Amino acid sequence: MPKYLLKASYNAEGVRGVMKEGGSKREASARALVKSLGGKVEAFYFAHGDADAIVICDFPDTASALAGVMAVNASGLVTASTTPLITAKEIDEAAAKTGKYRAPGQ
Repeated sequence: MPKYLLKASYNAEGVRGVMKEGGSKREASARALVKSLGGKVEAFYFAHGDADAIVICDFPDTASALAGVMAVNASGLVTASTTPLITAKEIDEAAAKTGKYRAPGQ
């Protein structure tokens, strides 16, 4: 299954919710959402910086990964984004398919 990096940042109300419920309940909720979409959480971490939570997941397809992010964002308490994670083998396969490209002006 393809892997995705999910990043989430809580707004003030979302942070209050985490403070009230605790991190374990938020992690359990994230795991349940991913599972409901046919995916699996590989790792879940809270962080400080540009994201409040970092999750590495497997999803069966891009639509499932996007559905998870859309559901989280629809709450209005979290801003989430997803990034497909690409293996070295996939890069090798892509590089082999690049063909010839002529840059502008060359």
